[in-house]
Amino acid sequence: MSGDHDDTMYAQVRAAADHITRVIAPRRPAIGLILGSGLGAFADALEDAARVPYEQIPGFAGSGVEGHAGRLVAGTCRGVQVLAMQGRVHCYEGHALARVVLPARAMITAGCRTLIITNSAGGIRDSFTPGDLVLISDHINLIGDNPLVGANEPRFGPRFPDMTTAYDPELRALAQRCGRALGLELAEGVYAALLGPSYETPAEIRMLRAVGADLAGMSTAPEVIAARHMGARVLGISCVTNKAAGLAGPLSHDEVTEVATRVRATFVGLLERVIAELG
Repeated sequence: MSGDHDDTMYAQVRAAADHITRVIAPRRPAIGLILGSGLGAFADALEDAARVPYEQIPGFAGSGVEGHAGRLVAGTCRGVQVLAMQGRVHCYEGHALARVVLPARAMITAGCRTLIITNSAGGIRDSFTPGDLVLISDHINLIGDNPLVGANEPRFGPRFPDMTTAYDPELRALAQRCGRALGLELAEGVYAALLGPSYETPAEIRMLRAVGADLAGMSTAPEVIAARHMGARVLGISCVTNKAAGLAGPLSHDEVTEVATRVRATFVGLLERVIAELG
């Protein structure tokens, strides 16, 4: 991969960030959110909101998955300005990882130095039941690719970024305090990111359990890698929408969106409290 590609990638991110800054002006949010399957309701409640379909933002791919509205929403939550992605694109939709992480890079370039990244996930740990909210403490990237492959763009970050504390310990502690204030005891767990779109087999889940994974999903790790490359802080939250393969009945995306909808009020309440504290 050549330096030309690098310049192109930087130019694409810059163009997207400039467009976002222009269309959401005069808002200047410092907190960005990526809202996963069925979790986009948070953005519907933002005050003084500006909504932009992904198709109108340079470099953004439209989201083709049910439960992902596919738009960027800038607004106010508890008096704090935020920028929220209602849905994301995934590698399994046929997108290169550089395209998958472009929205996260654009939000950071536009001024969001803290990202709250959410997803729906299958619960591997026995104690996790559908509807649980779990703070991500670490991840295992099993997608088979990395968004930093190719020539490094030094304007984004270093060639070899450290991932020791990819999920910010201080942000996790803040989320724990916010959870307790709402009567929630938030577990923490390791998220395994797989390519998808087929769900994991029971044998794959046994393997994931053996290597220390507590949650399984098809997103998040690439965005976190890109965010940490750029020096942004990350809080990761999984909504457990089903028991992982082999631990209960057959899996379906309908179940994922149904459970995410059921815990909407709890999820929105937690996000609002975290954002108020950050603000």
